[in-house]
Amino acid sequence: MNVQTILHTIDGISTWVGKAVAWLIVILMTVVCVEVFKRYIMNAPTAWIFDLDNMLYGTLFMMCGAYTLAQNAHVRGDFLYSSMRPRTQASLDLVLYLVFFIPGIAALIFAGFNYAADSWRIAEHSTVTANGPPVYQFKSVIPIAGALVMLQGIAEIIRAIVCLKTGEWPSRLHDVAEIDVIEEQLAHSEYVDEESRKIAIERAHEIDETARQRGMGGDLNT
Repeated sequence: MNVQTILHTIDGISTWVGKAVAWLIVILMTVVCVEVFKRYIMNAPTAWIFDLDNMLYGTLFMMCGAYTLAQNAHVRGDFLYSSMRPRTQASLDLVLYLVFFIPGIAALIFAGFNYAADSWRIAEHSTVTANGPPVYQFKSVIPIAGALVMLQGIAEIIRAIVCLKTGEWPSRLHDVAEIDVIEEQLAHSEYVDEESRKIAIERAHEIDETARQRGMGGDLNT
């Protein structure tokens, strides 16, 4: 198994988890809609619904962290970073991952594990509302999410090392793209002929690929 296969495997794990957990937003929306109906139409509010909403959203937020990192979608001030050469980007990434990321996520996993273990030991329930639901299963998400982010972070460190050696960013698994929005808009335009439409779409793809290479790790030469 070569390095690229390892990187894509880790990307695949993060992407699969992110997409699977994303379905929680559907459950959360359903729960909120049902509760609004019960509260304002039937005048029968549910006492523990606030806790449930918090747990669903919190789980979604935490478990999608590795997926976001795999897509290089975490917020960064890249007005300088995007203009750097790949090796400079890799050097900066490697230092930041080793100095801040690894210790921070390791502390999160360690503290989160103890936090969840204590919650399971006392069969902790929420105290926000009367007869609150159990929260130990929710607190278990903390170390699990941390471990997934750590795994993806290791992949990003490997990417940085490879880029330092080769001068090129290794490829990553890509997910969704929004170029189809441009294509759809141009397809319904009465003022753009077919030739101009093709040129515009090709240019949009070129811009998207250039941005992806700079911001998400592409094959830019030094």
